[in-house]
This record gives sequence, C-alpha cells and structure tokens, in this order.
Amino acid sequence: MPDTAANPLLAATDLPPFDSIRPEHVGPAVDALLAECDAALDAVVAPDFPDDWKALAARLDVATERMGRAWGAVSHLNSVADTPELRAAYNAALPRVTEFWTRLGADERLYAKYKAIDPAGLNAEQRQALKNAVRNFVLGGAELQGPAKERYAAIQERQAELSQKFSENALDATDAFAYYASREELAGVPDDVVQAARAAAQAEGKDGHKITLKMPSYLPVMQFAHDRALRQTLYRAYVTRASDQAPPEQRKFDNTEAIREILRLRHEEAQLLGYRNFAEVSLVPKMAQSPQEVVKFLRELAAKARPHAERDVADMRAFARERLGIADPQPWDWTYVAEKLKEERYAFSEAEVKQYFTAPKVLDGLFKIVETLFEVAIRQDQAPVWNPGVAFYRIERGTELLGQFYLDPAARTGKRGGAWMDDVRARWLRPDDGRLQTPVAHLVCNFADGVEGKPPLLTHDDVITLFHESGHGLHHMLTRVNERDVSGISGVEWDAVELPSQFMENFCWEWSVLRHMTAHVDTGEPLPRALFDKMLEAKNFQSGLSTLRQVEFALFDMLLHAGDAPQEDFMAVLRDVRAEVAVLQAPDFSRTPHTFSHIFSGGYAAGYYSYKWAEVLSADAWAAFEETAGPDGSPSVETGRQYRQAILEAGGSRPAMESFKAFRGREPRIDALLRHQGMA
Repeated sequence: MPDTAANPLLAATDLPPFDSIRPEHVGPAVDALLAECDAALDAVVAPDFPDDWKALAARLDVATERMGRAWGAVSHLNSVADTPELRAAYNAALPRVTEFWTRLGADERLYAKYKAIDPAGLNAEQRQALKNAVRNFVLGGAELQGPAKERYAAIQERQAELSQKFSENALDATDAFAYYASREELAGVPDDVVQAARAAAQAEGKDGHKITLKMPSYLPVMQFAHDRALRQTLYRAYVTRASDQAPPEQRKFDNTEAIREILRLRHEEAQLLGYRNFAEVSLVPKMAQSPQEVVKFLRELAAKARPHAERDVADMRAFARERLGIADPQPWDWTYVAEKLKEERYAFSEAEVKQYFTAPKVLDGLFKIVETLFEVAIRQDQAPVWNPGVAFYRIERGTELLGQFYLDPAARTGKRGGAWMDDVRARWLRPDDGRLQTPVAHLVCNFADGVEGKPPLLTHDDVITLFHESGHGLHHMLTRVNERDVSGISGVEWDAVELPSQFMENFCWEWSVLRHMTAHVDTGEPLPRALFDKMLEAKNFQSGLSTLRQVEFALFDMLLHAGDAPQEDFMAVLRDVRAEVAVLQAPDFSRTPHTFSHIFSGGYAAGYYSYKWAEVLSADAWAAFEETAGPDGSPSVETGRQYRQAILEAGGSRPAMESFKAFRGREPRIDALLRHQGMA
C-alpha cells in the first residue's frame, strides 16, 4: 500500500486537498483504491456474507464511496484546471476506473445479494434505493452472460474514452482560437469587454485586443460590435469548432468520428440489453415513459411557440432593413440585430444593465433570498481550493451544519465552458461508524473577471445562470434523506432534476429580490425601478425563438437516439429537425453537434428534453409562490417551507411526481410555463 501521508488522494481528510493534488498522485491512488474496492466486492459476494442492506453498505459502499470521492476530485480538476500532465494522468486511469464501475454494476453475484434482501426490513428511503439498485443492475448488464457481458463492458470503457476525447477536443478547439482586433473593429462593444481584451493581448506581449471563443469574450462582440466582418469571422470560428469545417490546422480536434462511434456503441449497448434503441434505455429511470411521448411533447411545444417565433423573425428582418441598413441578415447578424431591436423597443441595453450587477452584490442578494426563504444561514468557510478565485461556504440552520459548497465563478484557460453543479459528497448516515456525513457541492460558472481593480460585472443572463446552479446545489445540500443513493439529487429522475434549478431563476425577475442585489459599479446606486420595468417588459422578448432553439436541440437528441439503427449521418438528422422546427436556418457549414457536450460527454444523451420537461414542473411550482406572494411581491416563507420539505428535502427518496403532488396537491400543468413566457 502506498504511503497515504504522501498521497493527498489517499489521505483521510474531510474535504479534498485540492491545493496539493498533483498528476503523479492519480495513478497510485487509483491503484490503491481499486484494490480496496475489489477486496470489498470479493468479501460481500462470498456465500457466507449476509443478504443484508446495512452489512453490504458498511463493507462495499464505504469502499466505493472513498474511491468515488477521490476520482471525483481528479475529474473535477480535469474540468476546471486542465493541464497536459493532469490530462495524461486522468486518461491513463480512466479505463481502469470505468472497468471497475462497469464490472461492479454487472456483477451477477452482487445482483443476487440485492435481489435476496427482504424489503420488509427496510425503511422507505432504503426501499426506494433498493428498487433503484435492482433496476440499475439490469441496465448495467448484470443479466447478460458470457460474450455479451464482456462486450457490454468493452462498450462502457470505449464510451468513457470517447466522451473524454470529445470534451478535450471541444475545450482545445475553443482555446486554440484567438483574434487580435483593432480598437476600430470593436466599435460598439462595452468598455469593460474592450479593456479585458486589451489586457489579455498585453499579457501575451501582443498588439490589439484578444477576442476568444469563450462566452464572456465572444458573446458581447456578437451582440454589440458594429463590424459585420468581425462578427462573421467569430461566428464561423464558433460554429465550426471541433469539426471538419474548422481551419485545416484545427481539424485535429474534429469530433465527427467520435460522435459516430459513440452513437454506434450506444445503439449496440441498447440491443445487448434487449431494447430497440438507446432512447428507450435512457428513459427507463426517467419520468417520461417512451421516446414517442417525448417527441409528441416537444412537437406540441414547438407548435405553440412557432407563431411567436415567426413574429420575432419578421420583426427583426424589418428592423434590420429599416433601421440598420441590413437588407439580408446573415446568421452572424441575428444576435446583433436582436440586441439593437431590444434596445430600441425597450430603451435599454444589456451593457447598461450589467453596470448594476457587480458579482459581490449579486452573491449577497442570492444568499439573502436563500436564507430568508429556506430558513438557513450561509457563512464563509475554509477549505483547500484549486484557484485563488474559488470561495468556500457553509449552510447552517441554527447550530446544525446542513452542507457546504465551493463557488468557482470566473472563466479562464484550461477550464471547460458552461456552468454546472457537481457533488463532492452526499448526505449519508454512514453505515461503518454511524456518523452523519453532510453534503458538499461544486458550483461552477464562466463569468468575466473584473477589470482595472473593479469587481466583476455580470450580465442579467449570468445572474440567472448563478441562480440556476445554486438551485441544483440547494437540492443537493438541503436534503434530509440519510440514505446516500437517494439523498439530494441522487436517484431523482433526470427529467425532474432541473426543477429546483429552473425554479430559482424566477427570483431574477422579482423586484422585491432584485433591488437588494444591485449596486452600480461606479456610483453604488441600486438598479432604478424604471430600468427594471423595462427589463421585465423585455423578459419574453423572442421567447418563441428561444423555445424553438431548445426544442431543436432536444428533438435532435431524441431522434438521434431513437432510430432502429445508429445514425451515421447525424448532420442529416439535424437538417431534418431544423427544417421541421427552426424559423432561422443555420448555414451549411455550422456544426453545433461537434460541441454539444451535454449529449456526447455530459450525461444528457436522449435526455436533453429534460430542460423543457422540468420547465413545466418549475413554472407550475413557481405559480404557487405567485399565488401566495406578499403585497410587495415578496415570496411567502410558509410556501418556501412547503416547497423545501416536499421537493428539496425529499431528494430522490420517492418518485418526483409524488414530491410534486405533495407540494402542489395535483399533477403539473403546462399553463404556467406558457403564461410565464408570454405564449399563453
């Protein structure tokens, strides 16, 4: 056994020692932890080991949880602090880790132990966890025999490699592009973005202003730069990342073959398990019952949104022609045209709004609403971190520690794009020592840094993103369930898991909340009510278009995985979907699937519809707060308590529909979503 004191991944610390984990620690730690797990597995599958839930957990789950936490720390660093050395260590260990989890999930001896457990001797949480476990064994290939079982394991290992490669290609392709713009080319772009671009170029000893394809740099240029040629250059670079349409020197990042092989392997996996296609496999643990039900839901939503989207486009075309002199808008013009139309129609711009959302003030506002509504306190805490910009907090109720979380807000090189919540560990009444383990989460975003000593400025979209991820975090951290596999987000149906995150977004549109989280970066003045009212008027600006865009992604994902054969020509599937639902067609060179990380490296395969499905749940849940709001619009603490107890605290300990009905007293309805998006 390696020296645990010398390897932070093997140290018995309460929290991961992120500041001391090095690439050379990964291999030895994985070897040692896998050996522990194998020993535990051998022990519990022995004929004389009891068919007992707690005994199995005390021997096997304790070992696999230790391994999962160490590997989780490595995976997290690989996402937020990627280096060539760490990537190599991660990739070297990945096949061994994948092989173990695949073997564990398909072990027929272990499956037999779980099937032999008498549910009558378990509490409600344990019964739900047992039910999930038995289902997962079947999906994990535990009923397969001989060559089929071996092939299933090989498929899992290869899929893990391909997903990682897809993710690396997307990150490397994004990082590989830079355009050094002159000051003239950036006419119209907000000053803070220009200053950040200038500083980035100077840091490299270069002239001009460095524009990248990371969102805090790319999006403001697409929204505000008057220079069409600049927008065209950036747009083409962005939509061809990691594809066969990228410049020749960047085609080494092309994800085309990775996508094809992933789709072939998923289809083969489904067939081995006795399903027609991967979509059917994906839906087994979800609320939706069949691919047909999902496709019908998406098409009905598209039909409701389409007239609104067509009106959105007609408005933009007329505005571009009459006000901007753009007779035939191209794909790289639409973001700019939309921003200018929004400014004229509602007399404000995103750049103006951003001056009021300083990161510290927004965070204070977020914490205030969470503390008030969910009757908790959030305090700064101490933990080793991977970057100086990362903060650590604890959530308490009275003297009780409920959970802790890391917040990593800033975009930087070596950090993958997007925003996400991840768990470090789950709430668990540990079966080995009887100790209650509290949950810990990562909240990760990609916001712009502050410039010239000023605090970072967030767009209103950034604010919504922060609230969204915090909703996932609260779901994970406020649980009262003591059974690890159904506590917090664990065991929650994938198409219901976005309910708490999308629910939190609503607070970003409430004056009673927003006025406490704004302060102008220069004057400290709060957001003027008149400006907020304009934002509210503009809230559903192009909601038809944005709904169709989400439906396009979701329908592409579902149809891609629901065929009777793997879709080799996946771009043809996308073209068909766009012809059916899109009102703005993408150019032939656009390759959005090549960076569609959600479905090719992020766990949303045949599940991207979940965002829209859960939006129905979250809008209806929010309607309960609208019905009970105070005279000034402030949310009811009593309704907050009911929501917390029915949804957040219950976690995955019961079906999501039961939790929803416990809160609302009925099944969800789509009316609230259509009303909230101005499409009623």
